[in-house]
Amino acid sequence: MLVPVVLAGGVGSRLWPLSREFYPKQFIPLVDDQLSMLQSTMARLQGIEGLAEPILVCNEAHRFLVAEQLRQMGVDNGRIILEPEARNTAPAVTLAAYEALSKGEEAVLLVLAADHLIQEVDKFHAAVEVGKRCADMGQLVTFGVEPDKAETGYGYIRCKQSSSEFHSVEEFVEKPDKATAQKYIDSGDYYWNSGMFMFRASTLLDELQQWAPDIQQACEAAFKTIHSDLDFYRVSAEAFSKCRSESIDYAVMEQTSNAVVVPLQSDWNDVGGWSAIWDVSEKDEATNVVQGDVLLEGVSNSYVRAESRLVTALGVTDLVVVETADAVLVANKNRVQEIKKLVEKLKSQQRSELQNHTQVYRPWGSYESIVSQPRFQAKRIVVNPGSSLSLQLHHHRAEHWIVVKGCGQVTRGEEVFQLNEDQSTYIPIGTKHRLENPGVIPLEIIEVQTGSYLGEDDIVRFEDVYGRTE
Repeated sequence: MLVPVVLAGGVGSRLWPLSREFYPKQFIPLVDDQLSMLQSTMARLQGIEGLAEPILVCNEAHRFLVAEQLRQMGVDNGRIILEPEARNTAPAVTLAAYEALSKGEEAVLLVLAADHLIQEVDKFHAAVEVGKRCADMGQLVTFGVEPDKAETGYGYIRCKQSSSEFHSVEEFVEKPDKATAQKYIDSGDYYWNSGMFMFRASTLLDELQQWAPDIQQACEAAFKTIHSDLDFYRVSAEAFSKCRSESIDYAVMEQTSNAVVVPLQSDWNDVGGWSAIWDVSEKDEATNVVQGDVLLEGVSNSYVRAESRLVTALGVTDLVVVETADAVLVANKNRVQEIKKLVEKLKSQQRSELQNHTQVYRPWGSYESIVSQPRFQAKRIVVNPGSSLSLQLHHHRAEHWIVVKGCGQVTRGEEVFQLNEDQSTYIPIGTKHRLENPGVIPLEIIEVQTGSYLGEDDIVRFEDVYGRTE
């Protein structure tokens, strides 16, 4: 049984302002216009023989994004395990190993990141076949990418070269400086560490017991608390918090003498920053990558992306310009790895632009801020067909709803009535209310809030189909 394990818990801070804490890069169509990075990862699995239902491990805050993106792809058999808090890849993979073994069969885990790009899918499938044979023999597989440049943003693996389809691991090395990376390339003994792995679930747990027994024991205790909640599987936050944060590389792969590298002879990219997206995207005659409403004159070797308005540039080179509705990034293309410094400043100033876009996704749809001023704000709310907001009230604000598309069912106090296009209603402060979409097309409304306090935390939920009641 081959079980795909997709790790979808990252935040992608080096791709700010497009990637935000509550809507990170794995859920965004960064390269493909249609599919997000997570959806591309799931699509890449199609055609591999003997696949069992996938296991996805994600942050609790992203659970509805994962579920919705799987639903869009027609994947209805995925098991979504929620991490109460980020603990790096070793605990995430360990929980997945226990989940796979709970089905009663020996399982081989194919561990993938949700935010990698592999366009030559046939070569990926070929490497998986080799990895499966190695894992069946009890080996722990890491997929190594043959480097084509002295990349300083990746870790490397030194191998004992052989004539077989795989090589024994000699050592893992950290991200090098440019000169060291070039030495690695020249030697021919190094691969990029792709962060993708393959091993039997039982083999992994045995190795953890030897090299990181505290992680194995903490995850075993946490897994004993697992229970289903809607489409998700939860473990005890208290139990999981006792597990230290560690990568699977440090916890096992760098310790074991049983690790092998299977070469992945494909165009792999971890899409770790804006320069990486420029690398893999189609370019114009001036080697620019342009997305959205963009006009350029005398610009070369740049990445320019417009999300919500016209962006123009004149007479510049080697720039990254990314515009969103509430933030603009302008950076030297050769320094985009330093965007984390900006992110740290945003965090220290507690800026909301670090966490959310102006459009915020919820399990029932989304809302988008149109204008916000003291004592009033306006939002555009979209409710998916068949979806419903919670039954709730607010202590400090009243709401005016105007339907601009579709039809909605409104609960206001003891009343239940329908609103059609061009109709409106008023929700007084302190009144229980709910908005539902009984139709087959998205319901769109404009909501105008008025009151002394308009924060999102002024909400008391009484009933909620998504389990968010207090």
